[in-house]
Amino acid sequence: MSDTARPARDRRDDGRPEQARPRDRTGRPLPYGTTGVATIEAVEPATGADALALGVVRWDAQRYFEAHELLEHAWKQAGGADRELWKGVIQVAVAGVHLQRGNPTGARRLLDRALGRLAPLPDVRHGVDLARLRSIAAAALAALDRGEIPAADWGAFPVVDDPDRPDAGAPMSVLP
Repeated sequence: MSDTARPARDRRDDGRPEQARPRDRTGRPLPYGTTGVATIEAVEPATGADALALGVVRWDAQRYFEAHELLEHAWKQAGGADRELWKGVIQVAVAGVHLQRGNPTGARRLLDRALGRLAPLPDVRHGVDLARLRSIAAAALAALDRGEIPAADWGAFPVVDDPDRPDAGAPMSVLP
């Protein structure tokens, strides 16, 4: 096929390739012009804190694909142990995506990885209740081990509710 016969690739304003096809809520590409299907919302957060806040809202709505896309901003801006924290959080979100897509093998792999990353971290970091997140991941993994397919419902984003704890507070405060 000659270069002139190839269809034009979707590109961003800066010329880099980017898929412009709509995606369903689990991130699967849909045919151009698809209607009547809930699709992901394209958002351009202004700051890492905005991305984190939007990611938490998507998590709470069980929109784990969108949550993981937004939480990647936190991961990319974090350093040291915080990178492992956000990678682990993202991996739990992606495990939810795999369950929503009916892929228990993918969910199991991501839950294993997430638990490995989150295990050495304290129970609370930047207001994120990592003890609860590890419990959510472990329960889903145990269900998969029993041959069950758990619902991809992790509940509200795991933040610490007790304002008297030294590391309590919303996770939105950790990024510029």
